[in-house]
Order: sequence, then C-alpha cells, then structure tokens
Amino acid sequence: MTDHKPDALVPSSRPGALAKRPSGDLVARGLADLEALRQAMPDAEECFQRGERLYGAGTHAEAVIWYRRAAEQGHVAAQVNLGFMYADGEGVPQDDVEAVRWYRLAADQGFAAAQFNLGVKYATGRGVPQDDVQAHMWFNLAASRLMTDELRERAVQRRDNVADRMNPTQIAEAQRLTREWDAAHPREP
Repeated sequence: MTDHKPDALVPSSRPGALAKRPSGDLVARGLADLEALRQAMPDAEECFQRGERLYGAGTHAEAVIWYRRAAEQGHVAAQVNLGFMYADGEGVPQDDVEAVRWYRLAADQGFAAAQFNLGVKYATGRGVPQDDVQAHMWFNLAASRLMTDELRERAVQRRDNVADRMNPTQIAEAQRLTREWDAAHPREP
C-alpha cells in the first residue's frame, strides 16, 4: 500500500468555488519552475537597456514593455521613463495618473527629474489634485538634487512661481514637508 495523501480542498479566488490543492510534489515542481523563470528573466539593468535601444529605434510600445520590467524591479531611470511615456502618450495611451504613479516611485528614491515632474503635476493638477504645497515641496527637493545649474535654476524658478500663489502658512508647510522628506530619505554618500 502506498502512502498517498488526498489532495486538500481550499477556496479558490472565485467566491463559493473550491479548488484542489496540488500534492507536495507538484508544489515543489511549481516552485522550481518559478525559480527557473525568475533566473531566466533579465535583471533590471538589462531590461532597462533593452528599453533604451527600442525607444531609440522608435518602437515605443515595445520599449514600454522592457521599461516596465525594469521599473517593477525598482530601476529608477526606467520608472521615470515610464512616467515620461505615460505623460506624453508615447507607446501607451496618454495617462497623467499613471505618469504620476511612476514619477512618485522614482521621486521616492531621490531621483531629481521625477521630483521635478511631480512638482509640475501638482502645480498644474494633471494626474493629481492641484496642490501648491506639494508642488513647492517637490520643486524644492528637485532643486537640491539636480546636477546642473541650469536645471537647478528651472526648479527654483518653478518653485518660486508656485510660492507666488501661496500664503506664508502654506510656504512654511511646504518647507516642513521638504525637511521631513529629506530626513526620511537620507542621501547616499
């Protein structure tokens, strides 16, 4: 007599339905297959580079696929590129909400271009509710991180334009939020 355990019944994702749970051997094989797929998937940098080549060749819809693969692995440049593509409707339908989502992921990693673009979105109310306090904060963060004087000056100018619409209490709130964000996201040495 073989030692056979009956398959257990567990709820499936469909309400009211039952699905059979595979036996231990099937689970082990499934996990091994998943690990093989994970190892076969190019790493984030390779996915990003494929996206760059495809974007440069003008095949934007294909570039989105590879940027997304890299972005989902946390690749900051791929995240900001997806933000640009959704904002402009390149290779995907134009979608400011989706652009904001990708910009925020990159901005939260300290990527200055994404912080600048979030500032633009909050200042204009595209993809998010218009919010001068948030716009000021993101422009301020971008200005402190942008590498060239020209880009830094653009962020300062946009921040100052937003500040012209704000009262002193709102400016103080934006500055407080900037300090808190900086404290929670220390820069790498």
